[in-house]
Amino acid sequence: MNKIIIGIAALCLTLASCEKDNYDGPDSGLTGRFIDAESGQLVEQDIIRGTQIEIIEHGYDPVTPQYLIVKTDGTYENSMLFSNTYTVKPVRGNFINVEAQEVQITGRTTLDFTVTPYIRITNASITRSGDKVRATFNIEQNVINNVKKIGLYAHQDARVGEPMRQVAAEQQLNAVADPAHQYSLEIDVPSNSSVLKSGRAYYFRIGALIDVGEAKLNYAPAVKVDL
Repeated sequence: MNKIIIGIAALCLTLASCEKDNYDGPDSGLTGRFIDAESGQLVEQDIIRGTQIEIIEHGYDPVTPQYLIVKTDGTYENSMLFSNTYTVKPVRGNFINVEAQEVQITGRTTLDFTVTPYIRITNASITRSGDKVRATFNIEQNVINNVKKIGLYAHQDARVGEPMRQVAAEQQLNAVADPAHQYSLEIDVPSNSSVLKSGRAYYFRIGALIDVGEAKLNYAPAVKVDL
């Protein structure tokens, strides 16, 4: 009799375990782009400590927000979500605030954000001249706050930026930028020979930071330079 009871108990545990294992996994995803409202170009980001997208799934209490990372090119994708209604809001970005919105995520759902970046870096040029890599550019502001700093960042990875750099040349501005002024920054290659190796290729990227709380840098696209 005891053996029968033990056998029934074991069967119940097995069935319960199978039931847990058979729960449906994530069946949907969210993908999209951050698009400059004026230029139509993607708004580039930092892969580390850059813009994030806060998503809150409805129907749970308490709710723990999830945060999606935005890629350096201004696109994002998460394919591990459940079909449901979510509140979606970009946070800690390099653009003027975007309001939260409710989104029904079912299957592969696309949600683009049309934004106004704090700063546009225009007429960007990065070239090697002798022992130096030189960047020239203009700055177009979309808010009245000061531009805190500008920078030229170098790394072997194409995702180079202020938090992901091997070498940097930065200049503190702390002023409103002059859109007619051509700014320039240089990195001296021999002075950084312990990091910038001759015969290798590196990516260089221009960035500028607005003086707004939690703002991230705005960027021009990275340029590959052979040293």
